Amino acid sequence: MSNSRPQRIPAYLVVRDVLLVALTAAAWWLDARFGRASLPVGVLAGVLTAVTGFLAHEYGHLAASLASGAQVTYPRSALSTLLFHFDSARNDRRQFLWMSLGGYAATALAVGLIAVLAPLEATSGRTALLLAAGGMVVTFVLEVPITVGVLRGGPLPLGVAYRPHE
Repeated sequence: MSNSRPQRIPAYLVVRDVLLVALTAAAWWLDARFGRASLPVGVLAGVLTAVTGFLAHEYGHLAASLASGAQVTYPRSALSTLLFHFDSARNDRRQFLWMSLGGYAATALAVGLIAVLAPLEATSGRTALLLAAGGMVVTFVLEVPITVGVLRGGPLPLGVAYRPHE
C-alpha cells in the first residue's frame, strides 16, 4: 500500500469500537439511574470506561501513525486486542516517534477527562479513574522506555505490535 492512499480502518473494527462506546454509555446511564444502589453496575461502568480509555490510547497511536504517513496493517479479527500493527520495517524513526506520542497524548486526554467528568464519589468514577491511572502506569513502564530508546538513536522495535499482521 503506498503512502499516498489513505489506510482505512476496517469496518469490523469501527463497529466493534462504536458498540463498546455505546455499551459504556449505557452502563453510565444505568449507573446514573441505579448506580448508588448497585455495586455491579458501578464497577461495570468504571471498567468499560477504562477499556474505552485504552481504545482512545490505541486510536491516538493510529491517528498519529496515519498523519505521519506510516504504513500500518490491521488485524483480521475484531477480537484482536491490538487496533493495528505499526510496520517497523517499512516506517522510519520519525513516524515511530509520532505514533508513540499520539498514544501518549490520547492517554493524557482520556485520563484527564475521566478525572474531570467521572463522579469520584461513585464506585463507577473511582473504578474508572483507578483503572485508567493503572493503564497510564503500564504505558509508562512498557511503552515509554521503547520510545526513549528510539529517540536516543536505538533501533525501532520488532515485536508483535511492530510488524505486519500475518
